[in-house]
Amino acid sequence: MPPFPTLPIANADTKPFWDACAREEFLLQRCLACQAYRHPPSSICSACLSDRCEWVRAGGEGTVYSFTVVREQSARGWDAMVPYVLTVVELTEGPHVLTNLTNVRPEDVRIGLPVEVTFAELEDGAKLPLFQPRGAVA
Repeated sequence: MPPFPTLPIANADTKPFWDACAREEFLLQRCLACQAYRHPPSSICSACLSDRCEWVRAGGEGTVYSFTVVREQSARGWDAMVPYVLTVVELTEGPHVLTNLTNVRPEDVRIGLPVEVTFAELEDGAKLPLFQPRGAVA
């Protein structure tokens, strides 16, 4: 997969997530009040509105919940990546993650496909979590 044309920008809520990705760890926030996992990271729990949370290491596994194959792209930089599979992964812990599916032919993707996290190194050394079919060779 070609380099990504835009890089993630960390803020106070997302910095622990991106720092963990740099170490190739996949973290989720978990609410200390109701134990709900959440993604993307935020300052309050959408289940109970508590502002108390902890970061926990996630299993990094899930299934394809939804997807689309992007075959045309006119935005500068993204056009070199087509076709790519834009995917919503339902994590084992429950949250859904919007991501790219890699190491798979678009025609082989299906709802329910078991997937696992993998990390792509970006130009600045940051690492972006992507997902691939479970057991695929990166």
